Amino acid sequence: MTDIRTGRRFPVHLPLKVLGNQNIPVGSTENISAAGVYLWVDGELEVGQPIEFEMTIPGDTIAAGSDVRLHCTGRVVRCDMHPGGGRTGVACLIEGYEFLRTAEAGGE
Repeated sequence: MTDIRTGRRFPVHLPLKVLGNQNIPVGSTENISAAGVYLWVDGELEVGQPIEFEMTIPGDTIAAGSDVRLHCTGRVVRCDMHPGGGRTGVACLIEGYEFLRTAEAGGE
């Protein structure tokens, strides 16, 4: 198997909220690169499926005055079942993202 990753991956473990109709309300990040993210979710997704999610990056981890909330869109490029079952590892290509203002983030 050839590894097609082109960017350095950073081990970042953040909770996230999956949006849309995937029936997967929450998950967490495992690692993040400039072009993608690896997620753990409680449920199943399909390769090629679009994905939309939000995550909050704590301000102290990026030297910001407050937490930063991101809205991301992407596409699933790989799915791995967790050996213990129940969770799915999902590699996603990030196609777009935007920073959300506090009012858009539900007042958080």
